[in-house]
Amino acid sequence: MPIQVQGIHHVAVICSDYEASKRFYVEVLGFPIIRETYRAARRSYKLDLRVSDTEAIELFSFPDPPSRPSQPEACGLRHLAFAVADLDAAVADLQAQGVKVEPIRLDALTDRRFTFFQDPDGLPLELYEAG
Repeated sequence: MPIQVQGIHHVAVICSDYEASKRFYVEVLGFPIIRETYRAARRSYKLDLRVSDTEAIELFSFPDPPSRPSQPEACGLRHLAFAVADLDAAVADLQAQGVKVEPIRLDALTDRRFTFFQDPDGLPLELYEAG
């Protein structure tokens, strides 16, 4: 039985020039800023932008990101995240179908649980437990 995806939670993008990308997404596209976080340990900014009441864009910067687009810290699309009501059930469904799923983690900024897996082409996909 397939998992019951409720919608897209967020899309994460890694940029090569944080200030230029921030200006583009906020000033050109008009996405309101939810929060901006500097993560000193990673020398990285994370800018959360509101797309709708339920969807967001996470804009990341990393020093010298690799060019391979399937690596999580590469320039371009970072991953696609799907909101689910029951993360444990969704993970069990994926695993029952032979999909390798990373250990469940806790988002330190939101206190929500999430995990990653890959599509057949290696695109990182995330399941994010909705509240």
